[in-house]
Amino acid sequence: MKMPVTLSVVFALMVCVAERASAQDPVKVDATHYKVEFENDQVRMLRIHYGPHEKSIMHVHPNAVAVFLTANRSKFALPDGKSEERSWKVGDATWTPEETHLPENLTDKPLDLVLVELKQK
Repeated sequence: MKMPVTLSVVFALMVCVAERASAQDPVKVDATHYKVEFENDQVRMLRIHYGPHEKSIMHVHPNAVAVFLTANRSKFALPDGKSEERSWKVGDATWTPEETHLPENLTDKPLDLVLVELKQK
């Protein structure tokens, strides 16, 4: 049975909205680790702090630039069940494409960074 075009479009939009809703704003779901330092209509700047071996819950960030204030090694659990380890040095600055993840600090030291999220126009 062929679906009418308008019904197909509505279904596709519902799937996209459901996927986006399942990945949540870290400031709302994990205020312990994420604080808004600055926000305007173009960017949102977050200060992120994890204590030793702390982890978050699954959340999403849009495209952003991260500046690391401490050296660290962290594990990122991804929605597909895979995970990957990432590490940084003090002062590293990196581009981070939009991603849904659950981060965990793997070290005995705190993790501190500033994340500047870009807002879509």
